[in-house]
Amino acid sequence: MESLVLTEVIGGLGVITLNRPKALNALSLEMVRELRTVLAGWATDSAVLGVLMRGSGRPAEAGKPHGAVHFCAGGDIRFIYEAAITGDLVIDDFFTEEYALDYLIHTYPKPVVAWMEGITMGGGMGLAQGAVLRVVTEHVRMAMPETRIGLFPDVAGGYFLSRCAGALGEYLGIVGPHLHVTDALTLGLADVHAQAASLQALLSSFKETHARSSDELLERVRAHVEANGLSQLPDATVTVHLDQINRHFSLHTMPEIEASLQADGSEWAQQALKQMAGHSPLMMCVTLEQIRRARSMSLAQVFRMERDMVRNCFAIRKGKDSETAEGVRALVIDKDNQPHWRPSQLKDVDMAEVEAFFVSPWPAVMHPLRDLA
Repeated sequence: MESLVLTEVIGGLGVITLNRPKALNALSLEMVRELRTVLAGWATDSAVLGVLMRGSGRPAEAGKPHGAVHFCAGGDIRFIYEAAITGDLVIDDFFTEEYALDYLIHTYPKPVVAWMEGITMGGGMGLAQGAVLRVVTEHVRMAMPETRIGLFPDVAGGYFLSRCAGALGEYLGIVGPHLHVTDALTLGLADVHAQAASLQALLSSFKETHARSSDELLERVRAHVEANGLSQLPDATVTVHLDQINRHFSLHTMPEIEASLQADGSEWAQQALKQMAGHSPLMMCVTLEQIRRARSMSLAQVFRMERDMVRNCFAIRKGKDSETAEGVRALVIDKDNQPHWRPSQLKDVDMAEVEAFFVSPWPAVMHPLRDLA
């Protein structure tokens, strides 16, 4: 069986390919562990001057074309669901090790390039946002849609969303809109754009000429990307509504935000309400609190807070009673698209339950992410 994580060192560039294309490269615990092992080894390997992460596409099958390439659709939520309803403690290992991996990328001693093509959501954003150079192609489809499955934008979502301008972080985390290449750039969630087809030429250039230093490697990647940028970008769909976003999503509570959107007769506001209608009211309130707390936190503090939160997602209400388990059931397992949220309306959310998500289940000296600087 082919490895779920493929690696190759080309002229000083360590290339990591997520290789679970039939699952849109969603991260399993095995993949997280492989990635951590590879990156930890390369950190002190003089033959590796920098790293590029990319996703794979479905191989060509008889009578079918090669499938689209996707960076990473997130974590393996089927696995998370099964672990949650059976009480399997491996779910704790998954989140602890995934967050530690993401932190490693954020603090990596060598330049990391994320090549974001196709679906880049949830756990895929966790991998990509720590990179020093975040490249998006014309095919990128980016989002943090966790509130739709009764979760919150984790993997340091509190950190990178809260650093967006104004109330954009609240909007992106609560509503979870899909973003294209221009949106990613204008929101500060990507650095540069490139044609998807130019990646092979980039890798070939390192086969021909070995990089001499990490700085030179990064400059060569940047120069290649800039020389192969997209000739035309689509219009932005999010930042053009910044005034409305700030007016509504800067309000103190979710019921206030909802009422403000309802009083706004614009098509954009009605679309935002339509999207929110399918999300967990409880987890939208949790997400609002998460992003606002994260603004004044360091990266390590955010990871520890989110590790507390995700543990509480499966501990405050256990098994099938978990809001997250119910969201995954409705959207992924049974696919009836009719989650039974508790409560079903924002006005009925108990803020004491929201606050409970931020209570750490561990003393500081026993926190699973206590060693993050």
